[in-house]
Amino acid sequence: MIICTVQNLKKMYGGNEILKNISFEIREHDRIGIVGQNGSGKTTLFKLLSNLESSDSGSIFLKKDAAVGYLAQMPEHDVHSTVYEVVLATFQEIIEIEKKIGEVNLLLSDPSEGDRLEKNLNKLNKLYEQYENLNGYSIESKINGVLAGLDLSHHTNQLFSQLSGGEQTKVGLACLLLQEPELLLLDEPTNHLDIDTINWLENYLLKYKGAFAIISHDRYFLDKVTTKTIDIEDGECTVYNQPYSGFVKEKENNLLTEYENYQEQQKKVRKMKESIKQLKDWGARSGNEKFFKRARSMEKALERMQTMKRPPLESRKAAFEFSSNKRSGQDVVVLERVSKLIEDRIILDDVDLQIRQGEKIALVGKNGSGKTTLINGLLNHDFDDGVVNLGSSVSIGYLSQNGLETDGDLNVLDIFRDRVPMEEGKARHHLAKFLFFGPSVYKKASDLSGGERTRLRLAQLVYEGFNFLILDEPTNHLDIDSREALEIALEEFNGTILTVTHDRYLMNKLFNRTLWLDNGKMISYPGNYDYALHKRISK
Repeated sequence: MIICTVQNLKKMYGGNEILKNISFEIREHDRIGIVGQNGSGKTTLFKLLSNLESSDSGSIFLKKDAAVGYLAQMPEHDVHSTVYEVVLATFQEIIEIEKKIGEVNLLLSDPSEGDRLEKNLNKLNKLYEQYENLNGYSIESKINGVLAGLDLSHHTNQLFSQLSGGEQTKVGLACLLLQEPELLLLDEPTNHLDIDTINWLENYLLKYKGAFAIISHDRYFLDKVTTKTIDIEDGECTVYNQPYSGFVKEKENNLLTEYENYQEQQKKVRKMKESIKQLKDWGARSGNEKFFKRARSMEKALERMQTMKRPPLESRKAAFEFSSNKRSGQDVVVLERVSKLIEDRIILDDVDLQIRQGEKIALVGKNGSGKTTLINGLLNHDFDDGVVNLGSSVSIGYLSQNGLETDGDLNVLDIFRDRVPMEEGKARHHLAKFLFFGPSVYKKASDLSGGERTRLRLAQLVYEGFNFLILDEPTNHLDIDSREALEIALEEFNGTILTVTHDRYLMNKLFNRTLWLDNGKMISYPGNYDYALHKRISK
């Protein structure tokens, strides 16, 4: 059964046509990934589907009484509400029935209501029936299960208003999942989640009864939970009955076929133009009108021909090309029994680590497990105990989770040239490789998006020539094209890399060693993420 039909949807912002001609269907139990470059209109599409915005033209038909759940629709909550109360409010209908059951029970215990006993008992039976039909007896276990899965159990009695932005988003996600709408819209749901929580969410979605559509740059996640992909490009969409990896191959094959057809048409057009020119020449030399007539007939055929656009075989991507000015020694970093306490909690407990030249290492673990603490200690020699030895000729280039740390009033060009001195024209040429074009180089740091901040810091790192890169969540905020460009650059980099990341696709593709932090201890696995996970599960 069809839940939602989208027909010829169009939407403009500031004179720019974001969505030009969007048409597709969503059926019961569909698992859809929505992909496209940043700014292609993916989030706009979700706002239209959830009726937060209206389209300029076209139509959206929803199945009668079908509920659409979208995180941006979460209502404001009272500042005195706890996390549990916020989540419990999801079951408002059940709460109202519980309240009515309590009221009827009070009436039944009131002697003055004796003559209405049968009526009140019938009313109570109906209320209990409604309560059971709505699975009222299971809401507590449902709530506790989702809170545990999203690693929110320890926040149950905390005021919602006191949570960080990321934690509030996780609570909003919990509410949305518990609503179980027929159509669930998730925009970057894995943001703010650690690997264990992402794994829980994947398993939850695999069992989800309704349909869902997900905007995500997490290719591993998309491959795990989706079976269909909608690709938004140049304001239009194409539907592929494949998860992400299958979509990439199919799209590539389609583009190659289109390009071959385009080339064939171009050959035909060139031959027809040559024939027309030749016919006109013969007509002029012989004075024979038949040649001119045939030339005019071919010109009309050319005009009627539907000219194919040249298909873009390569999308515009950032050009990351890391290089190191000088090779480091064989031992890049050696940590011996390092420890760190924060507010009397052991974050790192007698951790040993040796990093050798040329290694590409992924550092993983739950949020709060000490990944960033380990990196900060390594950068600043800031451990409570233990020894930090940095190898000879090691030069460290660091990317923080924020991407860029600088004065908000400085513009892109000044920020880049502050770390990479060069004349303005050359700097603008280099910045264009990182998708900062024209006037965007004068954009202030305070106005940059998360993806732009990351790209600008990576632009600096590319030209600074470090031989040891420490990257904290480098793919956060990057679209898929930029992630792929970064992967190629990191793969070709001849230095050493230590990366904190939740990007399992990146880890499996590039990293041949995985460090797993858990309860202050670190275990080293000689393989990629899937290998490490298998070893942890099977031990």
